[in-house]
Amino acid sequence: MKALIEKFDTYLAVEKNASIHTRKSYTRDLRQFEGFLKGYPKLKSLEDGEVDVRAIEAGALTAFVASLYGAVAKVSIARKLSTLRSFFRFLAREGIVKTNPAELISSPRVEKYLPMVLTVEEAKGLVEAPTAPVEALRAKDRPVKTIFRDWAVLELLYSSGIRVSELVGINVRDLDLEEGSVRVTGKGRKERIALVGSHAQGAIRLYLKESGTKEGTGRKTPLFTGRQGAPISQRTIQRIVKTYTKKSGIDKRPTPHTLRHSFATHLLDAGVDLRVIQEMLGHASLSTTQRYTKVSIKRLMEVYDKTHPRA
Repeated sequence: MKALIEKFDTYLAVEKNASIHTRKSYTRDLRQFEGFLKGYPKLKSLEDGEVDVRAIEAGALTAFVASLYGAVAKVSIARKLSTLRSFFRFLAREGIVKTNPAELISSPRVEKYLPMVLTVEEAKGLVEAPTAPVEALRAKDRPVKTIFRDWAVLELLYSSGIRVSELVGINVRDLDLEEGSVRVTGKGRKERIALVGSHAQGAIRLYLKESGTKEGTGRKTPLFTGRQGAPISQRTIQRIVKTYTKKSGIDKRPTPHTLRHSFATHLLDAGVDLRVIQEMLGHASLSTTQRYTKVSIKRLMEVYDKTHPRA
């Protein structure tokens, strides 16, 4: 089964153009399933100890899913089942198995959640926290370049609504600050143009100036860097959000993705068409964007309950 997992990974990379994060997730799920099967008494295996995928039936998958309940969230179980369906669909296409046993297994009902969203005031406080008060810019314990970088990162996340994975892949040449746009590579390696607001433009310009980097350079120079000039990591961005959340005094625990949720919700609250927001976020399906309408309705009801005398 090990060789087939590697073959499936190649298929995902070459034919499906899947991101490295998606491929790692699929591989991790399949390795876990393989480990379970090696201890499953009803499964026939090859002599070398490798699992024979042709012997896998729906009962083995049901037992695997049952073993997950209570150990992981339902949304994780649903994702693992989706991985198995894709894997066996690939094996059937290759003629390795005749049927897809995963198609017979029902996914658990996943509770739909409403993403955390900051208010406009909270978002403003968070993105401006690196430069407030002004004395912080000359703090001895933090270089000005780092402070400007953190400020530009926060402003860009909230201004454009891009994903963290998209932000870390931005090069200086992808920016067009005169036009107010940036080219990013999203899920499935699809490129799109995201908008950059005036506040984010100003923060990025100050950061580039402090870094000694010219706008529009033709070289593949990372926009945001960490140690030794390497591209900034997602973990570093998580730390940036956590650090300035504390500094801003927000009574919430936002993640970098919270700024993306807040971007979409605030646009929707302002009356922007849902399909326009879909385009800005780079969602393939409108149904993914529609969850923000539920957030807006919830916020509307909260305001109503707090303010109307007979709510």
